[in-house]
Amino acid sequence: MFPEGFKWGAASSAYQIEGAARTDGRGESVWDAFCQVPGKVHRGSNGDVACDHYHRMYEDVQMMKWMGLKAYRFSTSWSRVLPSGTGTINEKGLSFYDVLVDALLEAGIEPWLTLYHWDMPLDLQNRGGWMNPESPKWFADYAAIMTERLSDRVKHWITINEPQIFIGLGHREGTHAPGLKLPTRDWLLAGHHALMAHGATVQAIRAKAKRPLQVGWAPCARVDLPASMSPADIEAARQRFASVTSTDCWNNTWWADPVMLGHYPADGLAHFGADVPAFKSSDFDLIKQPIDFYGVNIYSGERYAADALGRPVHVPWPDGHPVTTFRWPVVPESLYWGPKFLHDRYKLPIVITENGLSNADWVAADGTVPDPQRIDFKAKYLGCLLQAARDGVAVQGYFHWSIFDNFEWAEGYEKRFGLIFVDYRTGQRIPKASAHWYRDVIAAKGKNIIPAAQLTHGPIGLKSGAASTKELV
Repeated sequence: MFPEGFKWGAASSAYQIEGAARTDGRGESVWDAFCQVPGKVHRGSNGDVACDHYHRMYEDVQMMKWMGLKAYRFSTSWSRVLPSGTGTINEKGLSFYDVLVDALLEAGIEPWLTLYHWDMPLDLQNRGGWMNPESPKWFADYAAIMTERLSDRVKHWITINEPQIFIGLGHREGTHAPGLKLPTRDWLLAGHHALMAHGATVQAIRAKAKRPLQVGWAPCARVDLPASMSPADIEAARQRFASVTSTDCWNNTWWADPVMLGHYPADGLAHFGADVPAFKSSDFDLIKQPIDFYGVNIYSGERYAADALGRPVHVPWPDGHPVTTFRWPVVPESLYWGPKFLHDRYKLPIVITENGLSNADWVAADGTVPDPQRIDFKAKYLGCLLQAARDGVAVQGYFHWSIFDNFEWAEGYEKRFGLIFVDYRTGQRIPKASAHWYRDVIAAKGKNIIPAAQLTHGPIGLKSGAASTKELV
């Protein structure tokens, strides 16, 4: 079974659900500005209203309580608390999170607070954003305010969410806010500052904490997994998982090694070469702060096999392999190998801070929202996570992405990830079939989840009928 105290949760982010973009003194963020650029967001949508969570928070918390959530991961809006990013605190904005935390605790739900989910205040972006060497201090000062206000009640803190995406899509590819297409040296510098901001924020949280708390972060993982259970393929996948081989942000170690080990990986330094930004050794003294858990967002993965020399070779998924409406391959075993490889490398407890799928959901004639694909997806992925726990990975929690259908960044409102259906015209919430299923899973503490190795049709890479993958390695 899942370990005692396992956190059964769901997640959201401020810009994607709150709305109230110009209410009670909130300042603009980079996403407010990006959504105004023609052609950048599907159908020209924006987060001005989104799920209107700002005004419907009590109703939403009651739905979480009905579902039996033990934990709720949310982000705070930097520009709602500090409209200019620094300086004067907006008390009305800060008070919203005060009330939210109290409502969650009253409902028996543990708040997990993320400080940055991609919504840099626009005034700070106009001063260079993550390119500005002052950005770590800006972020740490914001973190200190939040910690001073909420750490008497919030025990779990997450610094930044998915630097690979807000740097990669936001600063390299230009498809997310702030919409920049920087040369390699510049986006690497922005990423370096974001990592420094993570470290400075861990320091700020611990300095201001009013009680013992836990701090982590939440990068996404590029999960490379073995095409078979042969030792050669497993080692090839592990090598690939820990490699930097392309001039983009889609890797694990360029981001995690500085945080966990105090240096950039050697293959990354060699690959980026002259584009590596100038840094001081003291930068890594700041970046490498002790954290308590490794949060990670995992959705999919790719297979690798060993060639004759043991090098990883990509093994494509066959024609007809299942995909989500985002066209991401459905790969349940990514929730086995991702946590395993991260735990083996960094020796920290693992929390799945996001996992879920976009699906074609709508309200049926009887008023329900059937989503059998999401139930099947979650059952298989959780079965692989359970198998990882059985095989010695210290897994502490699972947060479904997302609690509600919401504003899905450049995709606007086209993609639905939620356990709860949202009618964007009326704001009506309807729990999907998957919400009812997840409610039962939580009530049973996961005892109704079948571990991957026991599935009749087990995921590729995990042999059906085996009590433990240790027998096969």
